[in-house]
Amino acid sequence: MAGHQIRILFSLAVITMMALLSLQTVDAQIEKRPHVKIRGIYGGTPTQLLEQKKTLPELGVNTIFMGSGGLTQERVARLKKQGVKVFAEFNTMHVAHYLKDHPDAAPVGVDGKVCPAPHGWQGICPTHPGYRQYRMDEFRRVLKEFEIDGIWLDYHHSHASWERAEPDMPDTCFCNRCLKQFQRESKTKLPDVPTSELGNLLRGNRKKMWVQWRCDVFTDWVREFRSIINETRPQALLGTFHCPWTDTDFNGALRNKLAIDLKAQAQYVDVFSIMPYHARFNHPKDPAWISRQTAWLGKHLGIQGQPGERLKIWPIVQLSDWGESVPVSQVEAVLDHGTRKPATGVMVFRWGSLHQQTDKVDAMIQFYRTIKP
Repeated sequence: MAGHQIRILFSLAVITMMALLSLQTVDAQIEKRPHVKIRGIYGGTPTQLLEQKKTLPELGVNTIFMGSGGLTQERVARLKKQGVKVFAEFNTMHVAHYLKDHPDAAPVGVDGKVCPAPHGWQGICPTHPGYRQYRMDEFRRVLKEFEIDGIWLDYHHSHASWERAEPDMPDTCFCNRCLKQFQRESKTKLPDVPTSELGNLLRGNRKKMWVQWRCDVFTDWVREFRSIINETRPQALLGTFHCPWTDTDFNGALRNKLAIDLKAQAQYVDVFSIMPYHARFNHPKDPAWISRQTAWLGKHLGIQGQPGERLKIWPIVQLSDWGESVPVSQVEAVLDHGTRKPATGVMVFRWGSLHQQTDKVDAMIQFYRTIKP
């Protein structure tokens, strides 16, 4: 009996020791992280924090991301006075009201008809010249008018609804304009058959060529955005908010469906802000999914999170509730995994709803202040 009790006590001691070591490991993970240069908030001016007696940097926050439509000279100046960087989010392929006066800009499905908006997400045909000029003009205006530190592309992908656990990604765009441009730029000839037959051909025997051409179209937009920055505000960074999947998730949908070629866009982009919303994307109990996706992106693009690298990864992580809720007990883990190398920055999604959950805001500030060099 005595021997049995000794074994039980020994086992309990081992378990206790392992638990203490585990806690030490967690504590070590949230010590200062000098590689993390950006500790941000996404979703507008955090007026609730500005009303406190401390500045945003004193609260651990040094970067604010807001929609380009919400920029004003007063807001930018107020934030700059706080000593933080200001980045704008720029909608590229999701300005749905454009279709009201330009119905020919609607994406066309494989059946030759206008493709319905999946889950209400309305994309635009990427080869529509008028729409492209419209967005480029607006991009240039934002950069000229506001003293921003950078601008982030958003919704820069094909007509699809992917920000959910079960995405809806129809095949587009098979309008006459796209089909003609594909033939011209790929130096190939398509048979004179109905669109439905062409769609089957382009998704079959000529899929590789079709997918690459679609990716190239979206990449060329990024090239032009880069050229506008170089001409207008060359010190500004060009970033992109993008799908957090790997190149094999959903049968390679990153390229095959969304037309996102990360390696090609890396020629022009400075910062990749992967969007690993763990709760929204069906990983509510697994915040480590965030760092796994970031690690894949780093490997894919050759980014290690070392000083002096041109390319950077700053993920945007989910703290506010969207679909699945994010409990306050997860805040530390979410930010921990969001700030692991190769990431050198992080921002939280999203202030508009998060500021009401003061317990989460307090936990975010505590984490940011802890890792602050």
